[in-house]
Amino acid sequence: MRAIVQREFGAAGVLVVEDADVPEPAEGEVRVRVAAAGVHAVDTNIRQGDSPPSMPRPSLPMTPGREVAGIVDALGPDVDEALIGTQVVAHVGFRSGGYAEFALAAAGALHTVPDGVEFAQAVAAIGTGRTAQLVLDAAVVQPNDVVVVPGASGGLGSQLVQLTLSIGAVAVALYGGSAKRAVVDGLASDAERFFALDATDESWPSQMAALLGEREPSLLIDGVGGVVGRAAFEALGRGGRVVIIGCSSGEAVRIETDDLLARSLSVTVPLGRPVPQLRELEARALAAVAEGRVRPPVDEYPLERAADAHAAIEQRRQRGKVVLIP
Repeated sequence: MRAIVQREFGAAGVLVVEDADVPEPAEGEVRVRVAAAGVHAVDTNIRQGDSPPSMPRPSLPMTPGREVAGIVDALGPDVDEALIGTQVVAHVGFRSGGYAEFALAAAGALHTVPDGVEFAQAVAAIGTGRTAQLVLDAAVVQPNDVVVVPGASGGLGSQLVQLTLSIGAVAVALYGGSAKRAVVDGLASDAERFFALDATDESWPSQMAALLGEREPSLLIDGVGGVVGRAAFEALGRGGRVVIIGCSSGEAVRIETDDLLARSLSVTVPLGRPVPQLRELEARALAAVAEGRVRPPVDEYPLERAADAHAAIEQRRQRGKVVLIP
């Protein structure tokens, strides 16, 4: 089979397609003929040897990839034979191996791909989608909220915007440059509750204020940080909430205690802690796609261009969820 093999830590170029042995499932495992493999920002950190504290540093050589969707084509011992031929999606966890034509997954990690959901969309739900569900739970979004989402053209941001709208809240989607406008424009059709603004235009805060009128942002879900994150923070009204989920700009938004006290603001950081209900979050994310509440935009790359897919994420050029197609 073809697989991406990483033999050293380093830049995106260490991801090379090679011929590899087709893996055989062990007890409790299935083999999936991969139709789509998710690429995550964390994958780029792992590739560099800079795994998050919650994840073990992988042994090399390895095949990256923790999110796969496809068709079950082989079973290990003690696995229900009815799974053969089933369309499934799974988060394979620390074992990785998704950037390949075939991958192994624990039978207990599988979800059946709902009718009408494409494999690439299922992959977007199983990892990024479950994160979006977790973040929305932490944010406690209400129908009367005005929610600002920087990085709205990315895999996570795009789903957060759509989920916000499905709750009935107003969503202000910030994107980074004209090349990403089409992705954000495709997230909603409700002009009364959806506003898209180019965050590379320094006047976006005043544009937002004009569009919102007497309303003020009540919630910031920030995965960008830096200048944009700070400007969004400063736009929050009294009693507003901040949910910090990352800093793709390379600089976390700087918040002082005095900032919080002056406007009775609160800050939550929901990621990086143990999450016992991951399978429930995955099921909810898949249901959101199946029901049409979320339509994940997907940025597809062929398997052999895994290095380009990583580079797009690192350079913030991705448009939606990045997915490899073997």
